[in-house]
Amino acid sequence: MLLNDKNMFDEWNRDVKTMAGRIIEMREALYDQLVNKLQTPGDWKHITNQIGMFSFTGLNPDQCKAMVDNAHIYMTGNGRISMAGINTNNVEYVAQSIDKAVRGKL
Repeated sequence: MLLNDKNMFDEWNRDVKTMAGRIIEMREALYDQLVNKLQTPGDWKHITNQIGMFSFTGLNPDQCKAMVDNAHIYMTGNGRISMAGINTNNVEYVAQSIDKAVRGKL
């Protein structure tokens, strides 16, 4: 039905672009926090180079466990995190938590 109705398809297409744009903005905001504000050790360019709803953070299993246990930021043990869960209200907290995990202070 959606694909056969031009107006509905156009609205759906705009919505998809809006969601994709928001995820790109959050990738850029997370990168900016890690690199420019916190000067987190490491190369964080992969955050903005990756695409899609998920991102590999580059955190090791111990750092991922600290993120879950201490910061309550949920990710897989290999560092994969949902970028859709990051927003303007929590991106700073996520970046600060990643920074602490990398520095061994979380």
